[in-house]
Amino acid sequence: MTIENLLPHDERPGYHFDRHTAEYRHRFEDITHEMHDSCPVAWTETYGGHWVAAGNREVFELARCPYVSNDRDVKGERRGYQGITIPSGEAAMPIRNGILEMDGHEHRVYRSVLNPYLSPAAVNRWIPFVDEVIRACIDDRIESGRIDFVDDLANIVPAVLTLGMLGIPLHKWSIYNEPAHASVYTPPDSPDMARVQQLHLTMGMDLIANLNEIRENPRPGLIDALARMSVDGEKPDDLDLLGQMALLIGGGFDTTTALTSHSLEWLSQHPDERETLSRERDLLLNSATEEFLRFFTPAPGDGRTISEDCELAGQRFQEGERLWLSWAMANRDPQVFEEPDSVVLDRKGNRHYSFGLGIHRCIGSNVARAVFKRMLTAVLDRMPDYVCDPAGTVHYDTIGVIQGMRNLPATFTPGERIGAGLEETLPVLQRMCDEQRLAAPVTEGRTATE
Repeated sequence: MTIENLLPHDERPGYHFDRHTAEYRHRFEDITHEMHDSCPVAWTETYGGHWVAAGNREVFELARCPYVSNDRDVKGERRGYQGITIPSGEAAMPIRNGILEMDGHEHRVYRSVLNPYLSPAAVNRWIPFVDEVIRACIDDRIESGRIDFVDDLANIVPAVLTLGMLGIPLHKWSIYNEPAHASVYTPPDSPDMARVQQLHLTMGMDLIANLNEIRENPRPGLIDALARMSVDGEKPDDLDLLGQMALLIGGGFDTTTALTSHSLEWLSQHPDERETLSRERDLLLNSATEEFLRFFTPAPGDGRTISEDCELAGQRFQEGERLWLSWAMANRDPQVFEEPDSVVLDRKGNRHYSFGLGIHRCIGSNVARAVFKRMLTAVLDRMPDYVCDPAGTVHYDTIGVIQGMRNLPATFTPGERIGAGLEETLPVLQRMCDEQRLAAPVTEGRTATE
């Protein structure tokens, strides 16, 4: 990936950029430095041609611009925009990616329906549930002195919680697990993509089955809220509801898994910092969480479409052009962050963009922060001397969609179980959801639905 004059007759700065290659993961810091130094906004010819915004100021300006659209026009009813994926073929089905591919009034309606389920008060109600899932996962491994932090913990906890919040039976978490992760770590040109899309289709069919079941026999959860909602008096299409449910699955599963695994790996590599964080967690846990979010940026960026000719961030854009906003590269801008390529656990004023910017900022940020902190502190308490195994660690081949990990094996001094393992605990947790109606909405203040 080198700076080059792709279009000599054009004033656009050119840079060959392909975030789906393995090279991008391995050379992320070098590529980020090159773009910050020479072309914080550049044009690349990859995937049909699109803009890439890497600078912090430039990403901020473009993300909040009224002439930048998230819309995915799957029915060809508007201007044919292709949503947040570049290339657009990344989507396994011709459906919108929930509220991330909606603009304007429609986006506001959906968001207002979901907010009461994802507010800080709603998330706090789930904390005892989350702690029990974490405890059960750790108890399954604590006596052995061995754990894979991805397979045995970080994949499981967000998945079980997400299904609980949706109103899907908890025992189905494993049905959703592989397609939720494989759909983001498999490059769009991979020969395995057909199999992954089939897994995704199976997951989608189960989501639709749950939607229909909840319509007939309502039970609390995000699916119930979607089943009952309307936009200006009209019920949404089932495909739009499926897209929203799939977004909640994707956002709930893989991003928190990625953040947790990378943070645990880094803490294993820096045992003195780990000891300091554990000892001074009352002072450091919040700032460390934000720093891990900044440094590892689980969701590296989003696509957009320019909706009107305009001049922004020092460049001239034309309607219909595609744009990639790199939250990850903006989070490493030396003009904003001192020592941007280092983890500073007590970093102050950490205004990272890891949850996005503007009206489309991640609606599940409260959930992600809470679940991450509970998993991290549980590991520090019960496996304080863990050591990750670099030979068995497997990072995603590409980080074009999520900067994640497939395996993170570790060893530690064995400990004693506190209670039952996950298989025995799930029915107890299901009763907890049902009896306490944990998935019912918590409304803070007045929330409009239309």
